[in-house]
Amino acid sequence: MGVTQAPPSPPTATAPWRWSLAGVTALGLGVAAALAAYADAHPGDGATLLTLWFSGMLQLKAWFTTAALVLVLVQVLSALAMWGRLPGVRGGAPAGVALLHRWSGVVAFLLTLPVAFQCVWSLGFEDEPARVLVHSVAGCLFYGAFAAKMLALRLPRLPSVVVPLLGATVATLLVVVWFSSALWFFTQPGLPRV
Repeated sequence: MGVTQAPPSPPTATAPWRWSLAGVTALGLGVAAALAAYADAHPGDGATLLTLWFSGMLQLKAWFTTAALVLVLVQVLSALAMWGRLPGVRGGAPAGVALLHRWSGVVAFLLTLPVAFQCVWSLGFEDEPARVLVHSVAGCLFYGAFAAKMLALRLPRLPSVVVPLLGATVATLLVVVWFSSALWFFTQPGLPRV
C-alpha cells in the first residue's frame, strides 16, 4: 500500500517579507562581522591618520563621535515626530521634519566614517580592557545595523516595525560607542581636550 503525500502548501502572503527580513539581517551581521574580522586581522600600529584641527587622533574621535551623537538625538526626536509619538506634536510632523531627519542622519553617518577608519586601521579590534571590547563590538554592530536599516528602507514588504527597530538599534549602538570611548576620553585627567 502506497503512502500518499499531502500536496505542497501554497506559498503564504507573508513569505516575501520573511525572505526580505532574512536578507536585511544577513547584511547587517555580514557587515559587522567583516569589519570585526578586518580590524582583528589588521591590528594597526596606533599611527594617527587624520587630525584636522585637533591636537591628536583621540581628540578628533571624541569630538566627531559627540557631534554624531547630538545628530542622532535629532534623528530620534524627528523620527518620533514623524510617527506621531512626540508629545506636543499632533496631526503629523511639520513638512521639514522628514528632511531634517534624513540630512541629520547623513551628516551623523559621515562624521562617524573618519572615526571608524582610524579605529579599524590604526587601532584594530581590541578585546581588553572590557571597555575597549564593548567599544569594538558596538562599533562593528553599529555599521551592521546601519547597513541593515538602509536596506530595510528600500524593501516595501517588511513589517512596519522593522525600520523603527533598526533605527533604535543604530541610535543605541552609537550611544554605547560614545559612552565607551568619548565619555572615557573626556573624563581622563591630563589629556588635551582639543
